[in-house]
Amino acid sequence: QVQLVESGGGLVQAGGSLRLSCAASERTVGTYAVGWFRQAAGKEREFVAALSRSGLSTEYLDSVKGRFTISRDNAKNTIYLQMNSLNSDDTAVYYCAARRGPADSRRSHDYDYWGQGTQVTVSS
Repeated sequence: QVQLVESGGGLVQAGGSLRLSCAASERTVGTYAVGWFRQAAGKEREFVAALSRSGLSTEYLDSVKGRFTISRDNAKNTIYLQMNSLNSDDTAVYYCAARRGPADSRRSHDYDYWGQGTQVTVSS
């Protein structure tokens, strides 16, 4: 059972940046496709970014393209989400996820393992 633990969330002013981290419990980061999702209060969970197992393919929610970057450090067994030019619409709980399949995916039900989430709040 893979455990994922997010960190790096917090309160930031609009226009600022945060880097979220997601540490895996075992040496699995390099063998899984990974993704980030978010859920704002009163809304459904939505896809944010995904990275294929090979690292050669990424996908992003249209509203975060050019602002967010997903990456992975296999040596540290950690997944990252660099978030720049944050705005109030980015306020949500952010979750990292991993799936056994090789391809990145926008669909939450494709993912096998989930972290507990980290809160990101952007003040305007």
